[in-house]
Amino acid sequence: MACPICGKPADEKYRPFCSRRCADIDLAHWLRGDYRIPGEPIAEKEKED
Repeated sequence: MACPICGKPADEKYRPFCSRRCADIDLAHWLRGDYRIPGEPIAEKEKED
């Protein structure tokens, strides 16, 4: 299995990544929202008075 970030062989300790660095890069992508699925914005419920 190849690392999804850099393509090097995966290390069992950081699977599916090859190193802590690539695992951290992937985490940063998730935290920034790079892996989001585009769609329509969710409308907020209208407040009842």
